[in-house]
Amino acid sequence: MPTTLLVTYTPRGERSNTKKLVEHFRSVAGGEIVELDLLKDVPDYFLASNLSAYYKRNYAGEKLTEAEKKAIAKMDRMTLQFTQADIVVMAYPMYNFSVPAMVKAYYDSVMLKGKTWDFDPNTMFKGLMAGKKALILSTSGGVYEDSMASFDHASTLSTAEFTFMGFSDVKAVNAGGVNNPSFNAQDILAKAKAQITAIANEWYGYRPT
Repeated sequence: MPTTLLVTYTPRGERSNTKKLVEHFRSVAGGEIVELDLLKDVPDYFLASNLSAYYKRNYAGEKLTEAEKKAIAKMDRMTLQFTQADIVVMAYPMYNFSVPAMVKAYYDSVMLKGKTWDFDPNTMFKGLMAGKKALILSTSGGVYEDSMASFDHASTLSTAEFTFMGFSDVKAVNAGGVNNPSFNAQDILAKAKAQITAIANEWYGYRPT
């Protein structure tokens, strides 16, 4: 069975609609699930120290000092965990039309040249995560479809990140409109959970009882 890395950002705790999708995913997924809670293991933001170390090693091919190795150590650890998974699940709420800052910092941490992508003389870039799958689980207070679709920079960014890194199958489930009084939040979540179950059945060959 595959190994799944479940990366979550649910700061509202038990009140989180995203957490409800995560809990449902756990109930229908198969194989081993490795969890990374970005609230407990906060990814590093790009700062002068780790950014210069990254470029020095991954672009210039130079050896790092001990201080530089320490500066980039968390990024390396998270990238290793990321590359060891067969399936990666990212779960987060949409904030102000995009992904939360910690989620973006995580993407920056694992999108390392030579690890998850690299240059290619023919196509300019190539992803190194071929054969792997990614699932994006998100919730939003509004519905970002039709005339509002251009405001959704969360699902488009996440899909682009995984696609750029070469994931062979990238799927997204969004429970949109959960804060809109015109809609029934429970119905929206139920529909999203049904989509998650269908994806789990496809990927894990698992049928919950």
